[in-house]
Amino acid sequence: MANIQIRKYRDEDAEAVKEIFTLGMSEHVPSSFMHLLKQPLTQMVLMCTFCALITSSKSFLLPILAVTLLLAACRQFVAYMFNRYIDTSLKKDLNSISDTYLNQKDSFFWVAESEGQVVGTVACLPAEKAPECLELKRMSVRRSHRGMGIAKALCRTVADFTRERGYPAVVLYTSVVQTDAQKLYEHMGYEKIREFVVPELAAKVMNFTLFEYRFNIQRDGKSD
Repeated sequence: MANIQIRKYRDEDAEAVKEIFTLGMSEHVPSSFMHLLKQPLTQMVLMCTFCALITSSKSFLLPILAVTLLLAACRQFVAYMFNRYIDTSLKKDLNSISDTYLNQKDSFFWVAESEGQVVGTVACLPAEKAPECLELKRMSVRRSHRGMGIAKALCRTVADFTRERGYPAVVLYTSVVQTDAQKLYEHMGYEKIREFVVPELAAKVMNFTLFEYRFNIQRDGKSD
């Protein structure tokens, strides 16, 4: 991992951090769209629409056009959901990183820098649903700098911080479509301990499952 420095967030990093987060989340729109298409409810709606129209119109053109429009609407729906999540995240903490992380107890925000450019981010804070643990958040690496070990280094940075602060474990949440992230966390020693669907209706329709992972910390610096 040559020429990569992991350091504390500074206010001048704000725009780069928001850009990395936004681009990283937007990358999941295609895989989430495919996930939606695999759901039985989606397939049933598309098939029923096609069959009903082909029966009533006696033509292939109208059913194909209707299904195409439905697929386009599904794609836009997924993009809308991700854009809403991005906007919510920016308002919740990424527009005020110092207040949310740096000025709070047992919280921190790091960036990975390469040749003066911010190329990765990660943060942690006391977990809302597991206050005895710290929660890893906002992990993202620019596509141009992936495969260089930056994400692993960011994970280790959070683990070291957690150990220093005396917490027994790190928890994190990732979605069913973030398969690369799941592989990374499992490679780093995280264990999947729970899966659930968020209560929002749209998430239930999409069967958009979230996974909770946990990484146990030992005082000697080794994971369990």
